[in-house]
Amino acid sequence: MPSKKPHWVAALAVTAAVLAGCASGPRMSDADKLALYEQHAGAPVSSFSYTMALDGWTPLGDSALAVWASPGRAYLLKLYGPCNNLSFAPMISLSRSVGQVWAGFDKVIPVGFGPRMPDIPCTIKSIQPLDVKAIRQAERDASKIAQPVERPAEATAPAGS
Repeated sequence: MPSKKPHWVAALAVTAAVLAGCASGPRMSDADKLALYEQHAGAPVSSFSYTMALDGWTPLGDSALAVWASPGRAYLLKLYGPCNNLSFAPMISLSRSVGQVWAGFDKVIPVGFGPRMPDIPCTIKSIQPLDVKAIRQAERDASKIAQPVERPAEATAPAGS
């Protein structure tokens, strides 16, 4: 039987993803982000290839996340039940077998809370490939809509002035 070795996500990649999210304007709620990612998710697949470090990840509530296997290749992972600390984890680990992450078998493990908080694994319920280009465009469009626009001075003057 092949060995299952968790693979650690580099803290630098996580920090870059968090900073990129902060720079994009008003923050979407996890529910809104999940809905956006679901709109751009393909049909469920049984597994995906994972042999190198992840390019990044985004928590989407306590029972879903997006992981980037490479800059243009991402997956929506839905989990069985809530995954404690997923939204607050500085890093995650993914289990895998023979370079593949499998739905129903492999796990997401939020890590980095220290010795007093155990790293509890969360089983992956489903895997869906994401249309990364469409998600990026939708996020750009949403940030344009959310920008405040000042009203012209004549529109704010009282009537009869």
